[in-house]
Amino acid sequence: MLTSIELCAGAGGQALGLEMAGFEHEALVEIDPHCCNTLRHNRPSWNVLEEDLKVFKESASKFKGVDLVAGGLPCPPFSVAGKQLGARDERNLFPDAIDIIDAIRPRAVMIENVRGFLDPVFSDYREGLKAELKKLGYKTVWHLLNASTFGVPQLRPRVVIVAIEDDKSDLFDWENLPTRAPKTVGETLVDLMSANGWRGAKTWAARANEIAPTIVGGSKKHGGPDLGPTRAKKAWATLGVNGMTIAEEAPESNFAGMPRLTVPMVARLQGFPDNWHFTGRKTAAYRQVGNAFPPPVAQVVAENIGIALQRNSRPLRRTA
Repeated sequence: MLTSIELCAGAGGQALGLEMAGFEHEALVEIDPHCCNTLRHNRPSWNVLEEDLKVFKESASKFKGVDLVAGGLPCPPFSVAGKQLGARDERNLFPDAIDIIDAIRPRAVMIENVRGFLDPVFSDYREGLKAELKKLGYKTVWHLLNASTFGVPQLRPRVVIVAIEDDKSDLFDWENLPTRAPKTVGETLVDLMSANGWRGAKTWAARANEIAPTIVGGSKKHGGPDLGPTRAKKAWATLGVNGMTIAEEAPESNFAGMPRLTVPMVARLQGFPDNWHFTGRKTAAYRQVGNAFPPPVAQVVAENIGIALQRNSRPLRRTA
């Protein structure tokens, strides 16, 4: 059994994907109490540490030797929706993650972040990160992945950074990630939309015949549970979805107009299984979903990391 430590675990999107890929969590570190409650509710056996990463790193060495350190480090320092301050942003936790990796010395590292991480303005930062990990014995690669490529019914580009110990680095290949076509929003949600007998569910589903736009609105600075700024709401409207708020329940039988999504509906669009429950009131639950890394994407990357770690030799190189 391969083992892992999860940093900034959130509500468990990446952690769930790692579990499905065969990793056993030694610990999950998360500072948000709502997220910690969700993790404990769904997996009572998980070792959830409700603490700041800067605190955790002081005792991280007790987990020395786990196979994988994974995490979803805060996105605002690199997000185009923010000021893109990078290293100058106080929320940047990459230096702390490096300290933890140094203390634990896992065989591999997996970190996800926003697409903005690949912007030209962060070129020096990326190369500096690669150099730091090289000093620790890792070869580092990154790739922009879209969740829809792996069956998630949503347009959600995310950068995944993978660092593997030098003697295994040639065994990991982004081209080995298995792909799967996603369903449309209508196909994905028609059963949930019709849960209260809404007679217009099938007609709505036929209209919602594309994948969802990127789910946003997970920021604590965001006013409440809705599907994002004006541009995002317009994109949802083309699918027949009212993005102004999140609903408590599916539409009633005689409902007329554009339906709203519930938290379970958004969670399914994010790739979570239906039995994964988000604790807390609607706003807190929606923020957990909005900030999550889709489990199916985490799973396929982690599976290929696991394959690389468990192989004993390098692959044969093709010759002309």
